[in-house]
Amino acid sequence: MRHLKSLTLASAVLLLASFTFLHHGWADYDQTKPTDFTTKIEESIYENPHVLAKVKYKKDLITVFLAPTSRMTDRGLTADMIQKGASVRLVAYPHKTEKNEMRAERIFVDGKKFELR
Repeated sequence: MRHLKSLTLASAVLLLASFTFLHHGWADYDQTKPTDFTTKIEESIYENPHVLAKVKYKKDLITVFLAPTSRMTDRGLTADMIQKGASVRLVAYPHKTEKNEMRAERIFVDGKKFELR
């Protein structure tokens, strides 16, 4: 019985550690370099753990991490609002090591501001 508890505990720790590795925390992004730009959505993926948008920034296609779906819908930002072709303004921070990745602090759609943090 003691062996089973130890094995269960070890499995739980490994499982939680794997999710921590996949989590995109704010520490990975350079918050001293806010980037404010207007662009069009090239692609969006509205699912957890974070909604993603692919947009053009300085001629490059970049991935912007938005917020979890629950936060997006709680704040009134639906999947239809950020579908392909939608014009948006983003305030985002570049990833410290990944060249074509950012994390958005806020997004403006049709002039309406949505806080994502």
